[in-house]
Amino acid sequence: MSNLSFRAMLTADLDAVLLLELASHTHPWTRGNFTDSLAAGHWAYCVESEESNSLWAYFILFPAVEELHLLNITVNPAVRRRGIGKYLMTAIENIARQSYCQRIILEVRSSNFIAMKLYERLGFELIGQRKEYYPVDALSGVREDAEVMAKSLKIDTL
Repeated sequence: MSNLSFRAMLTADLDAVLLLELASHTHPWTRGNFTDSLAAGHWAYCVESEESNSLWAYFILFPAVEELHLLNITVNPAVRRRGIGKYLMTAIENIARQSYCQRIILEVRSSNFIAMKLYERLGFELIGQRKEYYPVDALSGVREDAEVMAKSLKIDTL
């Protein structure tokens, strides 16, 4: 993974980010969701391959008091199953520690078993559920529950 670089997401990145978002999610974030996150000062990162200078992934974090909330994490479908998700989660954990956050929290669709298994392997625990959190079908109004997962971090202090 040494060929991957992290940098702050900019408004100029949104076309590429939206293409990846659309290719990855049945109910993708809109340009407005990303723009609002950037305007709110959320920590948004693009992850690029240094070799091809192409967007491999991105993630958006919301720092709160002693807690880091993972709002969105997406890996390009063309490069999945290479350990990039685990690598990104480790980077996010490092960001949290450097920011003195004591916990990382996230929501994941109840049907996203692959992501839940990854989070569990990385030490996240199920702490709750948000009923009808994610849209499934806009026409019928059907929604899906979100599993709320968290990982407590030990923070080294001097």
